[in-house]
Amino acid sequence: MKMTPKFFTLLAGLLPLALPSAGHAEQADRRPNVLFIAVDDLKPMLGCYGDTVIKTPNIDRLASHGTVFLNAHCQQAICGPSRASLLTGLRPDATGIYDLQTKIRALTPDVVTLPQYFKNNGYQSVGLGKIFDPRNVEGYAKDDPQSWSRPYVQVANNKDSVLGFLHPEFVAKVRAACQEQGIAANDWDGMSKAVGGKPVTELTEDVPDNAYQDGALASRAAGLMAKLAQGDTPFFLAVGFQKPHLPFVAPKKYADLYSEKDIRLAEFQKMPEGAPQFHFQPGWELRNTGYAGFVPDNNSTESPIPEDRVEDQKSMVLGYMACVSYIDAQVGLLLDTLESKGIADNTIVVLWGDHGFHLGDHGLWCKHTNYEQATRSPLIIAPKAAGGEGRKSEAPVEFIDIYPTLCQLAGLPIPAELQGLSLVPIMEGTAAKVKDVAVTQYPRGQGAEEMMGYAFRNGRYRYIEWVPKGQPNAEPKATELYDYETDPLEKKNLADDPAQYVILENMRAAARDFHAKNPIRTGS
Repeated sequence: MKMTPKFFTLLAGLLPLALPSAGHAEQADRRPNVLFIAVDDLKPMLGCYGDTVIKTPNIDRLASHGTVFLNAHCQQAICGPSRASLLTGLRPDATGIYDLQTKIRALTPDVVTLPQYFKNNGYQSVGLGKIFDPRNVEGYAKDDPQSWSRPYVQVANNKDSVLGFLHPEFVAKVRAACQEQGIAANDWDGMSKAVGGKPVTELTEDVPDNAYQDGALASRAAGLMAKLAQGDTPFFLAVGFQKPHLPFVAPKKYADLYSEKDIRLAEFQKMPEGAPQFHFQPGWELRNTGYAGFVPDNNSTESPIPEDRVEDQKSMVLGYMACVSYIDAQVGLLLDTLESKGIADNTIVVLWGDHGFHLGDHGLWCKHTNYEQATRSPLIIAPKAAGGEGRKSEAPVEFIDIYPTLCQLAGLPIPAELQGLSLVPIMEGTAAKVKDVAVTQYPRGQGAEEMMGYAFRNGRYRYIEWVPKGQPNAEPKATELYDYETDPLEKKNLADDPAQYVILENMRAAARDFHAKNPIRTGS
């Protein structure tokens, strides 16, 4: 072949494409970055979890590069305690966080959180959006300053929105009420009450993604990631999306992805036969957080949206689905940024929802139970955001396992005080499971009648025992047993079925072993 000047000109033009850039080479020589994505109230309504209707191409793309944990469970099905547990690697009984008021560092001032641990080990630890529940942490921005290398990033709502809504009529109504009644712009409860309650959905506005807060958050996160990629140190970037948490607001185009036939209502909307009635929760979040126009703000013990309110149920389900697809698009923006900056092959990505969500099953809405739809949530971990072979695991795993897993993937020592286990053996295919059960807990009752329910989920069964709070070894006040092979909808409590004696005894043994190894925190 004759080497003409034209040939060498062509070769010179191709070299930049064939050789890694200096920045890319530096990325390959250092510890992997971590992109830590939290999604509020996300249940496993995703394509990679087998849902054939939902549109989630970007989360499914991430799943194709990592491990999808099909049987992952939070430690308590409510935002604050779940996040406190995950981010400290400690169970609620060890953190002492069971509610939305107690501060993490008020009880455990020296605890080292997951982002703090990475910061202490040379990472730029940066957070934005909802990572900790702000009600459970201190700091000017309610962000736990010890966890981050730089001030936490707050993303303001669009100036045209009110209470997260953009519909002109509702926005005008709220602003008029505020002016007439002297309500402060940050008094969300006051504004909601002044207009008789806020809507549960807003899917009618034809606006860009960044008109709502999560779209603005994704744009800000993508910009931060691009800057962090140019730095000399690896980054731990935590991005917390708020949807599909109520209210269900998203640009119209995401609702338009679905037709009437795509909206599926819960097949079984009664409490399980033989279940203790106190396990039911009457939609506290809907009743007591400003949706009075949709659900009465009261202490009713009935389902907030009964079966005969078909259209209202459909609007809730559609709103949730639209928000899931909206967040999927924001996840896509982050993944695209990793690829465009040439760091996808040196970035660990973990995506998790802080708990599941009831959409009418058992007559339940929202979370706050020990049932499957509340405790089970997505967990996807990809050692690299590009490349790698996707796999799925049905092993029981817990959110406290995320902390040690990320440590091992990043080559950092695993702190001895963590209560979870690394999932790397499952991800690498060297172990089918690392534990026999995943454990979730949720309280019921008040004062002398307060109980703690502990749910033990293995590959097939869920065993729940309700004991006096603080007395895990006491005789249970009630027990529940569900078989997901024969009864995936939890229609019947099998705890009193003589045919289940051996299974029940095995699950009780697992409970006793768990309590022996995980004592409840005492003192303040």
